[in-house]
Amino acid sequence: MSGTALRFGAERSYPLPHAGPDARFTESLVTSVAGVLVGYGYPRLDASADRAALEEALAAFLYNPLELDI
Repeated sequence: MSGTALRFGAERSYPLPHAGPDARFTESLVTSVAGVLVGYGYPRLDASADRAALEEALAAFLYNPLELDI
């Protein structure tokens, strides 16, 4: 497993290496996660800015940031 070591010695599975577009990361995934949040009593994501923020947060959790050649 190529995760990040935690201070307690356990390895993490996330974030994943970012190797370009991932077919699993879809609008449907964001909608499903939003639905789970609502199911736990969090407010609905009615504003497009909230949806965009959730998508960004999921991407940040799931994937290592792209390394840019500057």
